[in-house]
Amino acid sequence: MIPDRIAFRASDTNLSRRSFLGTSAAIGGGLILSLNLPLGQSKAANSDSFAPNAFIRIGSDGQVVLTMPYVEMGQGTYTSIPMLIAEELDVSLKQVRLEHAPPNEKLYANPLLGVQATGNSNAMRGAWKPLREAGATARMMLVAAAAKRWGVDAKSCRTQDGEVIHVPTGRRLKYGEVVAEAAHMPVPGNVTLKSPGDFKLIGTRAKRLDAPAKVNGTALYGIDARPAGVKIATLAQSPVFGGRVKSVDATGAKAVKGVRQIVRLDDAVAVVADHMGAAKKGLAALKIEWDDGQHAKLGTEEIARELEQATLGSGAVAQNIGDADKAMASATTKVEASYQVPFLAHATMEPMNCTVHFPKDECEIWLGNQAVARVQAMAAKEAGLPPEKVIVHNHLIGGGFGRRLEADGAVRAVQIAKHVDGPVKVVWTREEDIQHDMFRPYWFDRISAGLDDQGRPLAWKNRFAGSSVIARWLPPAFKDGLDPDSIEGAIDLVYDLPNLHVEFVRVEPPGIPTAFWRSVGPSHNVFVTESFIDELAAAAKQDAVAYRRALLDKSPRAKAVLDLAAEKAGWGQALPKGRGRGVSLQFAFGSWLAQVAEVEVSKEGAVRIRRVVCAMDCGTVVNPDTVQAQLQSGIIFGATAALYGEITLKNGRVEQTNFDTYQMLRMNEAPSIEVHIVKSSEPPGGMGETGTSAIVPAIANAIYAASGKRLRKMPVDASLLKQA
Repeated sequence: MIPDRIAFRASDTNLSRRSFLGTSAAIGGGLILSLNLPLGQSKAANSDSFAPNAFIRIGSDGQVVLTMPYVEMGQGTYTSIPMLIAEELDVSLKQVRLEHAPPNEKLYANPLLGVQATGNSNAMRGAWKPLREAGATARMMLVAAAAKRWGVDAKSCRTQDGEVIHVPTGRRLKYGEVVAEAAHMPVPGNVTLKSPGDFKLIGTRAKRLDAPAKVNGTALYGIDARPAGVKIATLAQSPVFGGRVKSVDATGAKAVKGVRQIVRLDDAVAVVADHMGAAKKGLAALKIEWDDGQHAKLGTEEIARELEQATLGSGAVAQNIGDADKAMASATTKVEASYQVPFLAHATMEPMNCTVHFPKDECEIWLGNQAVARVQAMAAKEAGLPPEKVIVHNHLIGGGFGRRLEADGAVRAVQIAKHVDGPVKVVWTREEDIQHDMFRPYWFDRISAGLDDQGRPLAWKNRFAGSSVIARWLPPAFKDGLDPDSIEGAIDLVYDLPNLHVEFVRVEPPGIPTAFWRSVGPSHNVFVTESFIDELAAAAKQDAVAYRRALLDKSPRAKAVLDLAAEKAGWGQALPKGRGRGVSLQFAFGSWLAQVAEVEVSKEGAVRIRRVVCAMDCGTVVNPDTVQAQLQSGIIFGATAALYGEITLKNGRVEQTNFDTYQMLRMNEAPSIEVHIVKSSEPPGGMGETGTSAIVPAIANAIYAASGKRLRKMPVDASLLKQA
């Protein structure tokens, strides 16, 4: 979601190891290991004020409790990150229990983002070294405590399955038996992490720790929160962004059995009831007159024209290599194209919801959110309370995709709760969710290249216009007209391009809120880059894989995944008429990924994705099951966007309302997906969003191979592919 580059690296901090790792005695004789994850900050900043603190707690029963600074939204974080602790502590994964971290930017900020958030496919990247060091430090202190009790040299001891073993005599002590003494051991100045050859857990297919509770129904999501006396509310918001409530006739709603209260806000009306059924019936019975405001005539075409016009001017330079203009002038062949991608909604499986209890001097919130400290801060502002008076209980998330990096739902729920005596759970209907989402930005690209007489690119120029989510969400990271998210996938390409010039023009759509959407910048830029590379291969009359491969001499890891994906997909083998293969290649979120999609295009223009083969180099793999599942999930998510995803506006209103008009990929439409992982000892790369950004151009390129028709605008338009 949010690239690493928005924060300074941990190496920019001046924390000593002793301040990085500390211990204290726990009440009841436990060992608390305090882990200071250094937050990216400027060297001039006070490091003490920027040191998030995650805790490992080991009780006298030997139970290891990890206060988890990241959230679980289906991506496997609550299994893979505990594996890091368990590996270095030499305990079984079952011995580690998790607690949701409370909101606290100082203690729990993501070291790569600088804020307390789960996004940008970097939970594992952020946790990889610090949490292993924490586990190794705790293990060494436990060994030291046991050795002291026995009166032996700590070097004669080892650990296994939650026990300290004195090798010469075979004596054993369970961790829980020595935690009291361990809490008083000095923090070791240096710790040695396990080498990959000694890993017992990392790299194995660990079963998901959260799966049993999700299967038996005991897992608690935000929507499951039910404090005593809670009422249920649902709402209607102005159908036009920026509109206001003009008048409300609540007579019919108040007559619905179970309806308790009607709450009128400036731009929304909520119905509070005993249960969701009554709330929905009451909402349907309301007669609301809206003042649409200044965006009442806004349409998608108007926004697209503004973006297209913006690309005719100049933008902020994102990257410049060589002299693209001079190289273009000497090119044998010139290729030009324009690309567009639409607004997209998140449409998470768990509807947007938030439960709030707001007595006069305190506010308590229950929800599932990717940025819980942001929720606390914005809810506190709305409530008129200091942040410490806002208590936030975070839960499992039934789909985030970036939507739950936002706090707008919590703010809205607080606005409603101000008028309700007792706790109220606000649940958005699917229609309200889709029509009042915060959407993936619309982008327009104007791109060109110049080729030499061998078909190799001499010059590459790309100017694109669209919204900057970072500029709103994290203003300090928007500098000189650029943000790292919007340009990721458009710069630092894997290809050898001697002359390259990329510009970004920030254009905010009038009245339309934009937000992070699974892979955000790369979801747009990789589609454009990989589609256009295919166009260059076609212009050079060369095979798409061979053309890419010839440009990868400086990117051996990219070449390796490209070769592997092509081999496993049977690239070059004949296919039946109407079918084609398309390839895409990317470096994004710290990982290298190649995908080959095989599609079938019918005479009517319908597209069926038959097979997807992907090869991934994400560095060290902690849990292969998670990698495979994340790629499968990302591919389905991206394929849905390629075939169906589009939010359009007419007269200021979002036209899509539910899954009948904002279609998802059906189970019977899902392709066969093969995942091949390149073995690597490099640090882990990101996984959660890589598959989403790579699949869209692979599908578009496969459609070209099958039909001879190039799609430069998503989603797929069957009318353009229909045979005469």
